[in-house]
Amino acid sequence: MANEKQLKILKQGVDVWNAWRRKNPGVEVDLSGAELSGAYLSGAYLYGAYLIRANLSGADLSRANLRKANLYGADLSGAELGGADLREAILLNANLSGANLYGADLSEADLSKANLSGAILNEADLTGANLRKADLSGAKLQTANLHGSHLDEADLLEADMRGADLSEAWIMEANLHRANLSKFNDKITNLSKAILFGANLTEADLTGAKLINANLVRAAVINTNLEGADLSGARIYGISAWNVNLKDAKQNDLVITNEREPTITVDNLGVAQFIYLLLNNNKIRDVIDTITSKVVLILGRFGGGRWATLNAMRNRLRELDLSPVMFDFSPPKDRDLTETVSTLAHMARFVIADLTDASSVQQELTATVPTLSIPYIPIIKMGWEPWSMSKDFKKYHWMLPLHEYKDDADLLVDLEEKLIPAANEKREELRRMKEQD
Repeated sequence: MANEKQLKILKQGVDVWNAWRRKNPGVEVDLSGAELSGAYLSGAYLYGAYLIRANLSGADLSRANLRKANLYGADLSGAELGGADLREAILLNANLSGANLYGADLSEADLSKANLSGAILNEADLTGANLRKADLSGAKLQTANLHGSHLDEADLLEADMRGADLSEAWIMEANLHRANLSKFNDKITNLSKAILFGANLTEADLTGAKLINANLVRAAVINTNLEGADLSGARIYGISAWNVNLKDAKQNDLVITNEREPTITVDNLGVAQFIYLLLNNNKIRDVIDTITSKVVLILGRFGGGRWATLNAMRNRLRELDLSPVMFDFSPPKDRDLTETVSTLAHMARFVIADLTDASSVQQELTATVPTLSIPYIPIIKMGWEPWSMSKDFKKYHWMLPLHEYKDDADLLVDLEEKLIPAANEKREELRRMKEQD
């Protein structure tokens, strides 16, 4: 409950209140639950005050000093807070819907679970602010500074964030559906702030978001939904992009170079990463050589005691300066694996297929062997029988004879002395045939 004496002083006006605070700097101010809706408190000194669940709806708190104030659950809907000092303030669960926070300083403030829907936060400083699970739907954040802020699971539906600085912000799992994060093209101010530089957008929903000319340099977009988003002109140098949904996204003129380098643009995020790698990685020759001459695809099943054998073979291949890629068929086949196997096989020097559990690989071999002329080495442990139709592969001369082995030690010896030499010989034969054609 509010301290009635303090509340009475406050209601006498800001000048009276501030004078009392100057005379009593060490007195704890408790205005919790106070009814102050529509109050004129512009410039009020409320540093460190307790305003828990106070009703400040429609109040004028412009330029007020609310630094370190506790406004937990307070109603500030429609309040005027332009230029207010809210540094390190506690606004957890506060209602700031429709509030005007233009130019307010909210750095390091706790706004988690706060309702900021429709709020005006243009040019506000939210550096390091905690906005986890906050509702910013429809809010205006033009040129706001959210550097290093935490927006995990925040709702920014249709928020206007043009030119906002979200550099190094954590925006994981946030809802940015149809949010406007475009670079602010103001001819007067000529703003060119970093918007999402180094931001973490892992699993964020940016469906339909506008990221035109946005700065995504070194941003992390992992499992991010960018379906229908507009990334035209975005700067994506150093971006970390994995499993991104780009269905119907506009990707025109993506800038893959740093600001200090000549501009190079492409129209596809995946192509962008590859092109930059080709142009700038000093070791790209080694990368290409590895893909074309060192990769060995191992097809098999990790379950049923097969893991030890396949892993031993993989380690031996590494010792022989090859790069094994192992494909496990143990998980349920909830999607078509043939295309994946085919893609990996196209990059391989040769393929080793373990037929000890024939049902694991027969479909993929049936689909790829007839169309992909690279050496295939089928292996099987003694005591097992290959599936009946495997003999049909004999008509493809790049399929080497089925190799039986007694145990892992036997296999590893044969791998080096027989199987790899045979695969290399077949690879050279296939190369000569292509040259003759």
